[in-house]
Amino acid sequence: MSEGCVASSEGRLAEEFAVPAQVEEVKGRMAAFAARHAGEGRRVVLVTSGGTKVPLESRTVRFLDNFSSGRRGASSAEYFLGAGYAVIFLHRHRSLYPYTRRYAGVNLLDALTVSTEGETQGPAETQGGSSTRVLVDQRALPDIASVLQRYQAVKEGGLLLPVEFSTLSDYLHLLKAAAQALNAIGSKAMFYLAAAVSDFYIPASEMPEHKIQSSNGPLQISMKMVPKMLSPLVCEWSPLAFVISFKLETDGEILLARARKALDTYRHQAVVANVLDSRRGYVVIVTKTDTQELRVTDEEDRAGAEIEQRIVDALTSAHTHFITQQQA
Repeated sequence: MSEGCVASSEGRLAEEFAVPAQVEEVKGRMAAFAARHAGEGRRVVLVTSGGTKVPLESRTVRFLDNFSSGRRGASSAEYFLGAGYAVIFLHRHRSLYPYTRRYAGVNLLDALTVSTEGETQGPAETQGGSSTRVLVDQRALPDIASVLQRYQAVKEGGLLLPVEFSTLSDYLHLLKAAAQALNAIGSKAMFYLAAAVSDFYIPASEMPEHKIQSSNGPLQISMKMVPKMLSPLVCEWSPLAFVISFKLETDGEILLARARKALDTYRHQAVVANVLDSRRGYVVIVTKTDTQELRVTDEEDRAGAEIEQRIVDALTSAHTHFITQQQA
């Protein structure tokens, strides 16, 4: 174990959280993806995105969740792709997705119309004996042509590997699998841990099998702390990688102290610290030696600027410096 590492939580992971059936197959795909792109000279980033679901019953009807939509992870994945990275996108089922996240609030059917043959030129589909064509209202889907071109280029290049999770258990095991898969590419690997992971859970052994009945009166539950995966990731699973965690607080007065404490505890490279109310326009990147404030003004926001692009720009530069130090 590396100097300064805290005790591993891997034992609790194996004992208390069910292993998803597909985890070994997914691990193999992630390892092959990383090896191919590293062999072609690219860096590979694992972006985690969205919130984790914590069930209250074995046959789950009720569960605990958080507000995360996956916006930060999905937009950051786009900017990493734009910066030349290959991206493994470990995301919550039905959370926002790179490129399509730009149109999350649009009813797709309202943006499409059907024209009959002769109204426009080009190939048409035949449906029910008549030729029809689907047209896009680009006012409803602004910049759709350029966004679609970027997405198609990413898809054709095999630069994005999506991996879904739903529950907390899924996430923890898939994160471990990803870390072990990326270990082989050393410092070319980056971990951008933007998912909103629950801090609490109910062990399977303490969970009722069936739906909790409201007729039994007020609900009282006791929850355990979720094991911290940063320690085994940094110390055991992928010790040469560049690792970024996120720290969200509602009290700005404690933000930097909490970020520095995380760095001291887990010995990773950076924390992106933000306050709930201002997270879309202001963050602080905290490292062992420095703090860097990043802002997007209201005017820049109206013009389409996103704080995630500035976060990614800063972290890709830091990753370059990190790789240079590792090779020295």
